[in-house]
Parts: sequence; C-alpha cells; structure tokens
Amino acid sequence: MRVAILREEAGLEPRVAASADTVKRYVGLGAAVFVASGAGLASGIGDSDYEGAGATVVADNEAAVAGADIVLAVRRPAAAALKGANKGALVIAIADPFGHEAALEEIAGTGASLFAMELMPRITRAQVMDVLSSQANLAGYRAVIDASSEFGRAFPMMMTAAGTVPAARVFVMGAGVAGLQAIATARRLGAVVSATDVRPAAKEQVESLGGKFIAVEDEEFKQAETSGGYAKAMSAEYQQKQAALTASHIAKQDIVITTALIPGRPAPKLVSGDMVASMKPGSVLIDLAVERGGNVEGAVPGEVATTANGVKIVGHLNVPGRLAATASQLYAKNLYAFVETLIDKTSKSLAVKWDDELVKATLLTRDGAVVHPGFAPAAPAAEVPAAAAASAEAPSSAA
Repeated sequence: MRVAILREEAGLEPRVAASADTVKRYVGLGAAVFVASGAGLASGIGDSDYEGAGATVVADNEAAVAGADIVLAVRRPAAAALKGANKGALVIAIADPFGHEAALEEIAGTGASLFAMELMPRITRAQVMDVLSSQANLAGYRAVIDASSEFGRAFPMMMTAAGTVPAARVFVMGAGVAGLQAIATARRLGAVVSATDVRPAAKEQVESLGGKFIAVEDEEFKQAETSGGYAKAMSAEYQQKQAALTASHIAKQDIVITTALIPGRPAPKLVSGDMVASMKPGSVLIDLAVERGGNVEGAVPGEVATTANGVKIVGHLNVPGRLAATASQLYAKNLYAFVETLIDKTSKSLAVKWDDELVKATLLTRDGAVVHPGFAPAAPAAEVPAAAAASAEAPSSAA
C-alpha cells in the first residue's frame, strides 16, 4: 500500500498534507510513504524530518505518485498530476468542487476516486476529520492578529500617567468557527467585542465569550440555520433590516472582521461602500470571504486597499496558510483520521466501505465518473415512444 504526499504549487499553497507524526502513523498502518522533496519546507518540515519518520523522499510529485494507492494533497491536484498512480487510486484533498465541474470530469477520466475533505459531514465521529473547522479556527485567530498589525493603536484599555487609552472596538460579522475564534482572540487582547450572525444558536455562543450580540431577531432569524449547522441564505428583506441595524453600529467600530460564507454560493455582501465610508480614518476591515467574492465592498483579493477616508480593507488570500506550520499539523491529522477508516488494520490494505456515510458524503469521482449527487452531470431525459406520449396526453375517460 503506497501513499504519496504531494508538494503544493509554490507561491499558492504553503501547507502540506502530512506531518512527520502522521507519516509515522501511516507507516504503522503498513503503508510505504513517498514524499515529494520540499513538500513541507514552507510548513517548517524538512525532508530529513519525513525520512526520520519512515518516509522515502523522492525528487518530485511525479515520482511520489508513481504506483500510488493513496494520494494526499492540500488542494485538488490537476488530472495530469495523477498520471502514474494505480488505477482506482484514492485522491484526498480540499477539492473545491463548486464551479469546477470540468476539473472533476478530468479527474474522473483518470479513474481515480477523488474525495473532498471539506464535504465531511458534521457528525460526532467525523469531528476529528473536519478540515473546515480546523482551518477556519486558525483563520479567525489570524484575522485578529492581522487586524492588530494594520491598526495603528493598542487593543486593550490602558490607564497611564499620560492619560487613558480606550480599548479598541471590534465587530465580528459571522459567528461560525472562524468568527468565534476571532471573538475569543480579540477579547484576550483586551478589545470590546460585538458580533452578529443569522443563526439563533450563535447568540448564546457569542455572549459566552464576552461579546455583545447584534441581530434582527424576527421569525426568519429563528429559522435561519440548516440541520447541518450552516447558515441559510437570508431573504433580501431580512438583509435590508440587518444592514440598517449594523450600519450605525459599524460607524462606531475600529475593526470589522467578516467571515460569512455559504457553501456553494458567492459570499454575501455585508458591508457596503457607504458603511466603509462611515468608519473613522485608521479603521480596519478584514474580509475572510474575499476568495469567494468578499463580504466587503471594495475588498481586493490578495491586497490591502486603503479608501479615500483612510480605512484599510484587508483581503489576504488563504489566511490559514499564513499559519502554515500549525495549519498543516491540524490538516494532516484530519486527513489521517479519515484515511485510517479506509484501511483494514489486520490485512494492512485498502478496504473502502463505499456505503459508509463519510465516504458517500465526500466521494466525488469513482470508476471514471463523477458520482456525487451534488456535482454529477444531469442524466439525459429518456425518450418516450410516440404512442405512449399520445396516450399520456389524452384526457382520461374515467368519471
């Protein structure tokens, strides 16, 4: 059983899919692990660390993939990168399938079974495999650190002989995993924190961390959460009411952090240009949804934009990757926990249970086809014989 660890494309992704610890664990499961040279350097893991854990370091991704039964990556690899893998090899990554149906078809054509880790169901036994949570948690923390770096003042209130420095006011929009960590981090730094979310359960969570909850709490608000714990898309009417409530609140804030994302859809616009213009010079907005279109009007992917009134809009890409060492450590454990369920520990060989709910939820391609119901091509409508069609269209003679 051969496991390949890919080196991500330089400049785009500093994270890596395996740590020295998880390599040791794969070896313990009976796997021969092959790592592309330099795969972990940006995450602080050298080739010698992998070799010390029992892996074989090879020249490049092509050499790592050759004869592989399992291919592990951070981002979905290109179909061409899977050339040389065994037929039916398992490819496990953050697959980003929404809007990339053509790429899924190409990977299906290789015969590989592609799994999307971000589609892991949010159930108890899959908590340790939840890459969205592990990476969003770090993004929320880093958002506050980035905000403090861009903000030209101190976060905590300080009483000095020269006068009192007021605490920074931080407003977090979206109280999911990233938002809650942002609230906790900002509070630890001494800020006065408020937050908003469309999910009713978020109110108690925000208040438990010492934040003030801001939301229009009407009937739509009470029904604004899916069974899986995600936020639902809100009506235009609700969005207008919420925008009116938050507009005056934002004008008083020093820092605004937006985290709102809906799976498979563009990020909702939460902060308008008028709201940005109402903020004081030197204020900072951190848009964690910039890769999906952004929550803040004027956010530029990969840049820190400064408005005419001196407000900074931060649009860093791949925020978890800005903490590559920690992000890789957690992601590698998420991957290992899932891969472990796909291996028979007695025979030390692959034993995928295709009817397992974790497999069915994450499997995108298999046996040359896109099989996930959310991304599989629509089946062509069956042709109806003319006689049958005529019969179906005729009025019934029954009383």
